[in-house]
Amino acid sequence: MSESIQLKGEREMELARDRRRAARARILRDVGGGSEAPLRIEWRQDSQLWASRGDDARTVWVARLFPWSEPGRYVSLRDHDDEEFALVSDLASLDADSRGALEDALAEAGFVLEIAHIIHVEEEIEIRTWDVETRQGRRSFQTMRDEWPRDVPGGGILIRDVSGDLYRISDPASLDPKSRKLLWAYVD
Repeated sequence: MSESIQLKGEREMELARDRRRAARARILRDVGGGSEAPLRIEWRQDSQLWASRGDDARTVWVARLFPWSEPGRYVSLRDHDDEEFALVSDLASLDADSRGALEDALAEAGFVLEIAHIIHVEEEIEIRTWDVETRQGRRSFQTMRDEWPRDVPGGGILIRDVSGDLYRISDPASLDPKSRKLLWAYVD
């Protein structure tokens, strides 16, 4: 009986190892890796973003992955079933036309605004309205009251507004005292 349990445990470990190897291989098939055809990204006449490798072409949408500190790296191209079609580890590894199309898609999909000061936060029935100063200028945005600022791996705090745009505070300790006081009311 214990030999059967031991064999089952070894088999489960072997399957887990195989899954990790498959995941690594998928990542290595990324741009410039593996033996697959080069990745091409383009906007087509249907106003959709298309990605293709060889004979396989799909409409895709972009998902920027962590770390937020490297905006030109780690972009997932996902199809309508939310399956990853390709992982672009570095935009610089794409040809110029594909890189331009992907940069446009990233800009259209929303981007991360860096908060320098929090001027005011007002709570309403189901909405929280933030008035902030970003590096790009003064902004006002709304979050749901149950949407809380969250810590980001590598440091900083990220806030997602109701439109899906992201606001980041790289170093909360460097905020002015009023901004820190307003922020800490919403951070664990």
